[in-house]
Amino acid sequence: MALFDPLTIGNVTLRNRIAVSPMCEYSAVDGVPSDWHLIHLGSRAVGGAGLVLTEATAVSPEGRISPGDTGLWNEVQVAAWSRIVAFISEHGAAPGIQLAHAGRKASTELPWRGGKALQTGAWTPVSPSALKFADDYPMPQALDTAGIAKVVADFRAAAVRAKAAGFALIEIHAAHGYLLHEFLSPLSNLRKDEYGGSLENRARIVREVVAAVREVWPQPAPLFVRVSATDWVARGWDVDECVELARWLKQDGVDLIDTSSGGLSPLQQISTNPGYQVPFAARIRSEAGIATGAVGLITEARQADEIISRGDADIVLLARELLRDPYFPRRAAEELGHKLTPPVQYQRAW
Repeated sequence: MALFDPLTIGNVTLRNRIAVSPMCEYSAVDGVPSDWHLIHLGSRAVGGAGLVLTEATAVSPEGRISPGDTGLWNEVQVAAWSRIVAFISEHGAAPGIQLAHAGRKASTELPWRGGKALQTGAWTPVSPSALKFADDYPMPQALDTAGIAKVVADFRAAAVRAKAAGFALIEIHAAHGYLLHEFLSPLSNLRKDEYGGSLENRARIVREVVAAVREVWPQPAPLFVRVSATDWVARGWDVDECVELARWLKQDGVDLIDTSSGGLSPLQQISTNPGYQVPFAARIRSEAGIATGAVGLITEARQADEIISRGDADIVLLARELLRDPYFPRRAAEELGHKLTPPVQYQRAW
């Protein structure tokens, strides 16, 4: 098993184990992806990645992090995504979409405008409990059972639209302190009903979302879930609970756990180094018996290849390195002695 070996997941075969990690661009209008998204995602497909995942794409208007987030709650968005999906597919990569709900981290300004609570055009965020992410974030409204049912239905409806847009793969975002992660963590979920307390209860909405998506996105179509393996905060969500969640999700029909960490609390204490999150992916893969994706300061070809060859993960998801170099897969292939055929328009450069 090596970085440039193909990988079949369900009815999709990736040409290699390099995936474009979801990266918010904050450049949509009314949730509609633009030419920026076509070039941003399309260039990574031309660059040789096996899987190109969209940024966190909101399943409802109130599920956006910011007014610049992409969405998939109407047919205008479906049409815009279809064009991008076709281009990615034409250039040999599998097109995947990450479906998300921002929870209490919603209704914030664009990062380059400060990223804090919106002052104009704001909406009320929702969460498991009425707890702010931070003092300068908006106060969320705790979801009642009808609100939870709407979230689940919104994920289901977005999956239907993802199929209509032509996506080959769906990833459900349950990481980085957004809504589904907020339910998982005892730091943000203080509920006393069937959605709070025990691990089984805190995981309930995640499993309900997976079940609802699988109703309209049946196997063998690939389904991933992105998790934060730990909150990096004492008495928070941790890797032990994450392993148990992964076991349940495997039973529920999830094919791969995209393993990140953090994002739930500004109190997190993270010591970063190259590949610092890879051990989480390795442990989940080993103990839950499910395929995993590794993330986190993966910047070198040999580093990525070793993660795969050791069996720590089945794919590597690159973010900032692919922002710096959309053609990282082609550079990595040359370094590792693998032939990666370029588009015909570029063949004279090789």
